[in-house]
Amino acid sequence: MPPQRHRVIFLVGFMGAGKTSVGRMLAERLHWRFVDLDDLVVAREGRSIAHIFEQAGESGFRSRESAALRHLLNELKASGEAVVALGGGALSQTENRVAIEQSGSAKIFLDAPVEELFRRCASQDVTRPLRKDLTSFRELYLSRLPHYSNGALRIDTAHKSVTQVCNEVFSLLESGKLGLKESD
Repeated sequence: MPPQRHRVIFLVGFMGAGKTSVGRMLAERLHWRFVDLDDLVVAREGRSIAHIFEQAGESGFRSRESAALRHLLNELKASGEAVVALGGGALSQTENRVAIEQSGSAKIFLDAPVEELFRRCASQDVTRPLRKDLTSFRELYLSRLPHYSNGALRIDTAHKSVTQVCNEVFSLLESGKLGLKESD
């Protein structure tokens, strides 16, 4: 029987960093599954993130996000290789950080200057309940920064195309710097 392949890359970072765009392209290039944790929460709940925030608040959303992540991590143990884009606040929950750390999966922190992240979010047709003014956006970014950078390889996405960032991640994977190996 051939060895099972359990390799997962988590893309982490603030809103607007490019986790979903890069994740889709990377997964396609690797022929791996792509999962966006926010999309998983929406599918499980049958309503948008904005509606979850409206009806259950941020804490209600975070508990649903943690439940979706636990379910996904259990599923990934048996389903091979995947690239996972985490929501910008997923690592703000201790239980999520611990679960990802215990999974042994690679983490890549996609980052850019706050002003660029803010501009990217403003140009997207996506409702982001926590994106308000630049000052509060910066404060939220700074509060989450330690969680993103802890144990993750950082890639600066400023002024780079999705393809360029994807190529950087792919190079890290090929070089062995992500520590992903096939398991028996």
